[in-house]
Amino acid sequence: MDNSQKDFTPQPQGKGQGGASGSLRKTLAVSLTNYLDAGAIVAGSSGITLWQNYLGLSEMHLGWLNALSANALGAAIGAIIGGFLADRFGRKFIFTYNLLVYMLGVLIIMFSFSFPMLLCGFLVTGISVGIGVPASWTYISESSEIHNRGRNICISQMSWGLGPMFILFFGMLLAPGGLLWGPVEALAGAVVGGDAPRAAVEVFSSRVVFFTLFVVALVAWTLQRQLEESTEFTSKQGEGESSIVGNIRLLFTNRIAVKTVAFLATIYLTWNLVASVMGFFMPHVYETAGGLSNETANMLSCVSWVFVVVTTFIISFYVDKVAHRLFYIFGLAAALSAWLLVIGGGITGIAGIWVFTILWGINNGSSVQIFYALWGSELFPAKFRAGAQGLMFFIVRGLSAVWGLVFTYIYGEHGEGFTLAAYCMIALLVVSLVVGLMGCPNTRGKSLGQITRERYGEEI
Repeated sequence: MDNSQKDFTPQPQGKGQGGASGSLRKTLAVSLTNYLDAGAIVAGSSGITLWQNYLGLSEMHLGWLNALSANALGAAIGAIIGGFLADRFGRKFIFTYNLLVYMLGVLIIMFSFSFPMLLCGFLVTGISVGIGVPASWTYISESSEIHNRGRNICISQMSWGLGPMFILFFGMLLAPGGLLWGPVEALAGAVVGGDAPRAAVEVFSSRVVFFTLFVVALVAWTLQRQLEESTEFTSKQGEGESSIVGNIRLLFTNRIAVKTVAFLATIYLTWNLVASVMGFFMPHVYETAGGLSNETANMLSCVSWVFVVVTTFIISFYVDKVAHRLFYIFGLAAALSAWLLVIGGGITGIAGIWVFTILWGINNGSSVQIFYALWGSELFPAKFRAGAQGLMFFIVRGLSAVWGLVFTYIYGEHGEGFTLAAYCMIALLVVSLVVGLMGCPNTRGKSLGQITRERYGEEI
């Protein structure tokens, strides 16, 4: 067999050979990137009302924070850069430097005292998130055994759920009136003085929440710097050096690659336009449309993420054994049920809010993002695998930034447009469901090398 036919994807190994346990260790280290991605989004959303009160922000200000954050344009800018850098210089190159940028962004947010400074912190953090995500999903797939690839992506998704769950839990404890509000209030008094405006004191709750992200980022950076490079990446380096421009040209001129980008970008975009709004505005929606306190809103959002983690944990045992199509339908059915409940007027009471919270959590636990991450790392060759994901992430998060601004107009200052917004959400989810079912690939039980040869031939 010549070099072009060699399959460098890690194969299943027996006990004691370091196969599954090795990929699991790598997955856990890299998955912290997903924790920090979702954590950054939800840390902003859990304290957004506090920052609004402190800085006197309008709904338009909130829209810009969402648009330039890890939830949207910030991540989009980072992804288009980070994906092709990972294909040119390696996945480990991203792991070595990227989280230093993340920690800088978090520090800017922690010490913000004006809207421009807060916006800058959200943007820097978002760029780092975008740089890290394509490399992390690519590395997890390339380091996984054939029959554990879906499981490892699910573990990464669980980390994406654990981030918001813990962040919202901290937000609930540290929020004004929360169990740990006393120490936070004392810290705020020592820093800004006892005669400071109440809003300046209360926003320290959000500052401390962001500090927890700084600590996790420091731990993740330490662990990820110790990882070895992806075997599949190093094997391709032996075939000759390729430039970033060359990879971009190849991606845009290969018919199969272009069709795959269109398919994956469509299913992820339509789902993410809904999820990005909920990720950033969910507590705010609970407070305005539902009339709940900041503490209760964070608690309900935290519960939703508990269902994300539990659902993903269960699916991880079966995703490599059962048709992906079934889990894809299951997740979107839960999402559609949640928004149909909104249209039916079912979230005016606390019982309806609870049902909505649980259904949305189940959707995220079996979400389109799992299959986007899995298929996005399977359906492209190693030469531009991370770059293709970065391009799609750029498209999705960039358009999510625009949608975040549009949503603030639809939703209104006090949630008066919530029902109209729900109709928009349902339409987007239906598109994601239909397109996903039409294009669902059959990749279970196949190595990345086999998938690449079947789709692109031997010369790619």
